[in-house]
Amino acid sequence: MGALPPYNAGMKGTRDNSERRFVKMHGLGNDFVIFDGRADGFTPSSELARAVADRKCGVGCDQVITLERSTRADLFMRIHNPDGSEAGACGNATRCVAALAFAETGARDMTIETRSGVLRASAEADGRITVDMGEPRLDWKDIPLARAMDTLDVDFAVTTPAGVELRAPVAVSMGNPHVVFFVEDAEAVDLDAVGPRIEQDPLFPERVNVSVAEVRGRDAMRVRVWERGAGVTLACGSAACACVVAATRRGLIDGAAAIEMDGGTLDLTWREDGHVLMTGPTATVFHGTLDLEAAP
Repeated sequence: MGALPPYNAGMKGTRDNSERRFVKMHGLGNDFVIFDGRADGFTPSSELARAVADRKCGVGCDQVITLERSTRADLFMRIHNPDGSEAGACGNATRCVAALAFAETGARDMTIETRSGVLRASAEADGRITVDMGEPRLDWKDIPLARAMDTLDVDFAVTTPAGVELRAPVAVSMGNPHVVFFVEDAEAVDLDAVGPRIEQDPLFPERVNVSVAEVRGRDAMRVRVWERGAGVTLACGSAACACVVAATRRGLIDGAAAIEMDGGTLDLTWREDGHVLMTGPTATVFHGTLDLEAAP
């Protein structure tokens, strides 16, 4: 795993910095294109983020990440969804960015600022990365929901085309909005069909990430995720956090669990101090160069 090259490293002969280096990484298949804008203030536009994320005509990814300077932390991480919108948090991307920074600096602990706050990341002896995702927000106004209700038993129901009823989810904010539906069989839920309907329902004014969680024991869950602005993803770190919080609040687990997602397993703990810790692997796929003059 190599550090992200500086934005113009090794690009002799480029015209007016028209080329931009990037690294493609993933955490359990949740994949990212990461740019480094710390040296020159580069931030992609929404149009450029959409073009880069496109899996047929662009590089392809679940989110476009840009590293920027921060006055509150070691760096700032900007997150663009494939539809060009900005997200406040992304747990798997935070782990990938931390892995890059650790490789770059040799450090084993750092802070990363996001739109939703400052997160602390640390390197584990086994090569995995742990991120303190902070405290969940549980009030209906903080999710946010369109009207007052108990976030432990949200007044919402939807039925899949196959007749599977999803009802009474738990709502959690991990810096971004989530609803968690507990089901008997996570594989039986057609997320492609119901995910967009739930995400865009008027009950969720900022749209919402949708998880279906199958509890397999006091310390294990199977989770599948429809990610706001991205669709079905192989993994979602903030959704894994939301599921542990939701299951603990429902009394289904004891505050910690291995979360099995389509792309692999994350270890989650909701500590007594209220903070949620997420631990998992990261991987570098490739480095590349984007021609900005050919992009939108």
